[in-house]
Amino acid sequence: MNFPPSTQIFRKRTNTIAGNPPASIEMGRYGFSGGNFSLPKAEKSRKVSVLPLVFLIFYEVSGGAFGAEDSVKAAGPLLTILGFLIFPFMWCVPEALITAEMGTMFNVNGGYVVWVSSALGPFWGFQLGWMKWLSGVMDNALYPVLFLDYLKSEIPSLGGGWPRTMAALALTLILTYLNYRGLHIVGFVAVLLGVFSLLPFLAMGLVSIPKLKPSRWLVVDLHHVNWNLYLNTLFWNLNYWDSISTLAGELENPNKTLPRALFYALILVIVSYIFPLLTGTGAIPLDRELWTDGYLADIAKAIEGEWLGWWVQAAAATSNMGMFLAKMSSDSFLLLGMAEHGVIPEFFAKRSRYGTPLVGILFSASGVILLSWLSFQEIVAAENLLYSLGMMLEFFAFVRLRMKYPNASRPYKIPVGIIGSIVMCIPPTILISAIMAFSTLKVAAVSLCIVVIGLVMKPCLDHTKKRWLKFSISSDLPDLHHESEESLTE
Repeated sequence: MNFPPSTQIFRKRTNTIAGNPPASIEMGRYGFSGGNFSLPKAEKSRKVSVLPLVFLIFYEVSGGAFGAEDSVKAAGPLLTILGFLIFPFMWCVPEALITAEMGTMFNVNGGYVVWVSSALGPFWGFQLGWMKWLSGVMDNALYPVLFLDYLKSEIPSLGGGWPRTMAALALTLILTYLNYRGLHIVGFVAVLLGVFSLLPFLAMGLVSIPKLKPSRWLVVDLHHVNWNLYLNTLFWNLNYWDSISTLAGELENPNKTLPRALFYALILVIVSYIFPLLTGTGAIPLDRELWTDGYLADIAKAIEGEWLGWWVQAAAATSNMGMFLAKMSSDSFLLLGMAEHGVIPEFFAKRSRYGTPLVGILFSASGVILLSWLSFQEIVAAENLLYSLGMMLEFFAFVRLRMKYPNASRPYKIPVGIIGSIVMCIPPTILISAIMAFSTLKVAAVSLCIVVIGLVMKPCLDHTKKRWLKFSISSDLPDLHHESEESLTE
């Protein structure tokens, strides 16, 4: 299939004025009365290349084996190892492939909100953005807390009270400032933190070889499996592959960079879980009750001594910093992208002098601070449920765009047809349905309230656009209808 030249596909970024909407038939569906607004252009900020992008994805999804300990406690070594080997093929690979195709098809900020808006309309795009943004903020609220949890054994004052509160607030402000200074700085820091976080597990694996007993990997007790904890732990440790799409407009040559970085990150994530889990479960006798957050540092101490335990502990703490940075970047650029495409008010599209989403960063940081009082398990379960609902919308949008615009330009295209694309979405849909089914009544009720808020909020925003709030569209969206017609005539 011959695609039209990129100069015919993508619109120049322009400010839309009232009465003169974009030519794209898809963007015309938004129907917002435009307004002039002048923003610092993304081109003035430094673009993100492959290596920083790999580590940004790594931290969006994983950050290393820290947090995987609960899966051993819930299901034992064999099911945990199988879970981190099989789950990526059921979930990570399809999600990464869809992100690669859709992210290069719409290489603009906003990511999955733009995909769903183009396929299903702006109402559902807003619902997805609302659920995914809140899910991301809830996830980010964990990391300052987990960072302090890893340090409190060495600094007891961080275990509670005002010292802990002030330390969490200070850490949040410092990491928020790094996001404000620029995405290239976040990417550079992510690379440094990633290397530092992975090296101790390499050392732990090498020194543990004489102590490994492969029979320990085969231990399983199906009568004592906490399926809710097991599935939620797997899902929490291996999701958010699509989050990197929200800042696709900031990437260097995204049509090549994004698919390549997703592939490298997929390998890095799987290895970063399997290697420490094989070491930890094979080198020392099993006591499932000890497998909770931070236990990998205890294993390192038992294998080699205090120095390795401290290194793993420090790596765990810094890994939480990397995850916070990456998540806040995607959450804030999500809000910026939604504003640039007229889904939310235009003031969310305001950039700082460094090209970063100023209002999006402030809103995301405020959400992190407000949600940090929730318990770890409540946050994980609630965000997983919201994320699952959002992924169903993404799968539906992916298939619908394949059917509606089969000849539209897809710089990276999954080599399957429409039937293949449907079949590819079935295993992850079954998986997230199981996760939703195992949710507690409390988590389901909280998630339902959040969904209802989103359903009510969108009509309210549409009502205010004519009176108090200004909506504008500044877009690089491809004209899918025009592309399909040109492909058919060639």
